[in-house]
Amino acid sequence: MNKSLRQRGILELLKHGPVASQEELQRALRKRGLKVGQATLSRDVRDLRLAKTADGYALSDGNGSSSPALPPVSRLVREFVLEVHPAQNLLVIKTSVGSAQPVAAALDDEEWPEAVGTIAGDDTILIVCPDKEDAKKLAGRIAEMLA
Repeated sequence: MNKSLRQRGILELLKHGPVASQEELQRALRKRGLKVGQATLSRDVRDLRLAKTADGYALSDGNGSSSPALPPVSRLVREFVLEVHPAQNLLVIKTSVGSAQPVAAALDDEEWPEAVGTIAGDDTILIVCPDKEDAKKLAGRIAEMLA
């Protein structure tokens, strides 16, 4: 059986939600006509970097780790963002020390059209917007979460 076909089947199954165990995943693949042994399935789980959560195997959060999903962006902003400064088409966000990475990841996950790209350091996030208006709009959206 083709590895990419098998792994694509696994990803399609997990798009609908977590699967409780590898055995359940194996049965679901078999129903789709994909017979796979336990050792091969374990390698696929590792290769795909699937997250093992309380609910079972799920798609990872996209950054290569198998940690659970981030808390809601509004919570992270309230807890860690200190200042928001628009500067032309840029947005500079100051956070508490060590908090820029998770806040930036949560902001990226929102996929807001006003954000072209995000860079995070230790306590500063830089968001590039298409223009000044979008930077101001995004600054307002984040400022609302701070209130």
